Amino acid sequence: MERKTSEYQAFSHQILTWYRENPRDLPWRGIHDPYKIWLSEIILQQTRVAQGLPYYYAFVQTYPTVRDLALAPEEEVLRLWQGLGYYSRARNLHACAKSIWFDMGGEFPKTYAELLKLKGVGSYTASAIASFAYGEVKAVVDGNVFRVLARYFGIETDIASSKAKKEFEALANQIIPKDQPGEFNQAIMDFGARLCTPKNPDCEACPLKGSCFALLHNMVSDLPVKINKVKVRERNFHYYVIKCGEKWVWKKRTSGDIWEGLFDFPQIESLPNQKTESLEIPQGVSFQHQIHQKKYRHILSHQRLNAIFSKVVIAEEDLSNLENWCEKEGFMLVEEDKIEYLAKPKLIVNFLNDQGI
Repeated sequence: MERKTSEYQAFSHQILTWYRENPRDLPWRGIHDPYKIWLSEIILQQTRVAQGLPYYYAFVQTYPTVRDLALAPEEEVLRLWQGLGYYSRARNLHACAKSIWFDMGGEFPKTYAELLKLKGVGSYTASAIASFAYGEVKAVVDGNVFRVLARYFGIETDIASSKAKKEFEALANQIIPKDQPGEFNQAIMDFGARLCTPKNPDCEACPLKGSCFALLHNMVSDLPVKINKVKVRERNFHYYVIKCGEKWVWKKRTSGDIWEGLFDFPQIESLPNQKTESLEIPQGVSFQHQIHQKKYRHILSHQRLNAIFSKVVIAEEDLSNLENWCEKEGFMLVEEDKIEYLAKPKLIVNFLNDQGI
């Protein structure tokens, strides 16, 4: 569909006017520090602003510069990230900081093309940093932008399809004002997050209501189009909470699965409708075994986890046998008062909270 430059200019003008009349006081707004902008963008991926804001403050306070983040132990970074989910973001954040500090002399790349080469930085984040920090004319396209553009311009391309990203990025880069790219990117993202929301958008208050294709054609609930559905995997975990005196048995999760680098308990996983096997407790020890009756359910983007916990108390005189078993199995013993310093997934935190730990 052929569109005129004047239509794009009118659209961007109205978005910017709305944004200036409805400002949101966020700590990364109006700054040009690429480090803080990068932090905020990584934290806010797949995360609401209200949830991400405390993490942003915590990271800026703990690691005020990219050097501080680069020199931090990975376990410490994961611990600070705890509860935010999508932990690969934290690992990429740390790896990227190390690359910037050790390989680039502590200087952030200053162009979209160079920013794209950073670990964990895709086109959206590169566009955000390039436009906010350096004024480069590169449009951001996230879920909010997809939604605003699809509804206003009547685009019925499936946003989960391979061609959607190029189509929407091309349109966004035609619309973005050349003299204020950073402010416009903030504006259109805010517009989608606060007014043109996925459900129950406030169309009556929308300054674009007189020319919005979706509203004029009664298609607000139909756009954007997203046909592909994410297949969700169901998993059953049986955790064994093994204690000996004040020492708890923990394991660090390895690569190739969820929660890489985080700590949880030894576990047995079973398929749906399959009887769970039992963990082989080390031979030559005395123990008491009790299944915690409460079942836990934890939902991730692509997985649903069902978990039960068994408490196993080992007699203190058998500590040496337990230590040998842990060394053989790759587990570790942690004093109870040190547990809080381990980076743990939310599922494990919930269980510990129920235990008063």
